Amino acid sequence: MTTLPFPVRTECPPGACVCEREALIQAPGGDTRILQLTQAEEKKLVTRLENIAILSDRRRMHERMEQQLGIRIAISLSPNEVRTLRGIAILVHEQPGLCRKTRQAIPAAIKKGMDQRPEIAYELLDEGGLFSSS
Repeated sequence: MTTLPFPVRTECPPGACVCEREALIQAPGGDTRILQLTQAEEKKLVTRLENIAILSDRRRMHERMEQQLGIRIAISLSPNEVRTLRGIAILVHEQPGLCRKTRQAIPAAIKKGMDQRPEIAYELLDEGGLFSSS
């Protein structure tokens, strides 16, 4: 087994996840940044995502997640109308080493944050011209 210069997330139980953690560790030149996201760090990340107060901070956090961990997030609005947060789709792109539970926890935390601070969702909707006065 290859040793990495940082603490690595513990392995998921067999059959519970398809993160390909071991294959990523063994692959020469593989992007192992995601393995730095231990379970304790994931809890901190989820808490931060839930407590972000403005859209620009959320965007900065997404950029840092991509730079530091390689996690790519896409937020898109429904092509129809958005009546609730269900009309806002949040996608965490799959990547080797990214646990299935983490891919579910990140969008849930983002939506929880938007639910607590609806002004973030309104600002996101306004970017598409929903509230602009023409």
